[in-house]
Amino acid sequence: MPLKLSSSAFAPGGAIPQVHTCDGADSAPPLEWSGAPDGTKSFALIVDDPDAPDPKAPKMTYVHWVLYDIPASTTRLSGALPAGAREGLNDWKKKGYGGPCPPIGRHRYFFKLYALDATLGDLGSPTKGDLEAAIRDHVLAQVELMGTYQRDTASRG
Repeated sequence: MPLKLSSSAFAPGGAIPQVHTCDGADSAPPLEWSGAPDGTKSFALIVDDPDAPDPKAPKMTYVHWVLYDIPASTTRLSGALPAGAREGLNDWKKKGYGGPCPPIGRHRYFFKLYALDATLGDLGSPTKGDLEAAIRDHVLAQVELMGTYQRDTASRG
């Protein structure tokens, strides 16, 4: 069975609800997965936006969440992180989830889940690049879920 990733908050390719963005509570959407391959020791998750700053002229991929050492027994994230999970730095230079907050247009947000054959231990405050380097030789399977968000320009000050 292949690794599958879903969210009860939005359908694949669908709009991410405002509560999970900078215009709402900025809380991470609930995620669920199944189909981890045999030998999975942990999971890692990277959430990023390849459409920054403008989807019509993207210049960078903005990182919203870096999470690793999610225990292999975990099949969902909702609210508090499971014991043992570690967070790296997002592009706000903070640990934790930073929700969609696009300055212009409808952006795509990719939730990338990796099943790993190892736990990584304390990497300090890894960036997306640091985590990608650390998992490079340990990925057993990966899956992604994409959601979109566009700010309501009428409600912004």
